[in-house]
Amino acid sequence: MGITIPGFETKSIAVADGIELNAAVGGQGPALVLLHGFPETHLMWRHVAPILAEHHTVVCPDLRGYGASSKPEAVDENTYSKRTMAADIVGLADALGFDRFALVGHDRGAHVAFRAGLDHPDRVSHLGILDILPTLDTWNVLHGVSAAVAFHLYLMAQPPGLPERMIANSSDAFFGYFLDIWSKSSDAIPADVRAEYLHACRDAVESIVADYRATATVDIEHDQADHDAGNRLTMPVMVVQQDWGKQLGFDASATWRPWVADLRHFTTQAGHFMAEEAPEDIATLVLDLVKR
Repeated sequence: MGITIPGFETKSIAVADGIELNAAVGGQGPALVLLHGFPETHLMWRHVAPILAEHHTVVCPDLRGYGASSKPEAVDENTYSKRTMAADIVGLADALGFDRFALVGHDRGAHVAFRAGLDHPDRVSHLGILDILPTLDTWNVLHGVSAAVAFHLYLMAQPPGLPERMIANSSDAFFGYFLDIWSKSSDAIPADVRAEYLHACRDAVESIVADYRATATVDIEHDQADHDAGNRLTMPVMVVQQDWGKQLGFDASATWRPWVADLRHFTTQAGHFMAEEAPEDIATLVLDLVKR
């Protein structure tokens, strides 16, 4: 549909055998990679990226399985594990010639960023996380009827077949539902961008479900192994969240601290799509992060 991030060049970059990521690249300076969430593409950074590009080389890829990036068939649980998707981002940095880079992720991209920080601490200099908990903790805080807020996690955790058929039969309604209920600002996602998101998701139902299914299987195993080994994120970390703890009954900052050596935790009044609702605030927090 032709929407682009102003001042950025969009290109397809090989990151692994048979895998290419569609990425928007702009600016000059230290490398900063921004990972999108669900149900979006790299266009969610369209307001934040140009601000950051005044100081950094900014790279905004579509994740494996999303947008215009490769969507391999999920031959096993590892195809869309966050470990595999994080390796894609390291491959992207390699292809662009970046030895070290700051990494910020939102939603699904934040899960990928979290795994990249644990698996590749020599490559990730700073880590920004927008509106998630680590995978292991996400499942642990969901209890009783309040867990209904995360019904999509349970739907897409089911074995292959039913979730894909159900979602494909009403994909615009399904993905559009989250664009509606997770936003506090009615103009945060204008009609043309919404159409772009829905079109991208419509063409990626199977890979999106596979991404979520991995979060109910192999991603838990990887988190549990790191938890048991006492592994922590060693780089400066910024976490920005809505006050999910108030709704679901947990302390978000306290939940993050066992995972992070150097944490700064913020609560936003914006909705889930905070980079689109409050882009200047998010850009300021990212710039503060990379100065640490």
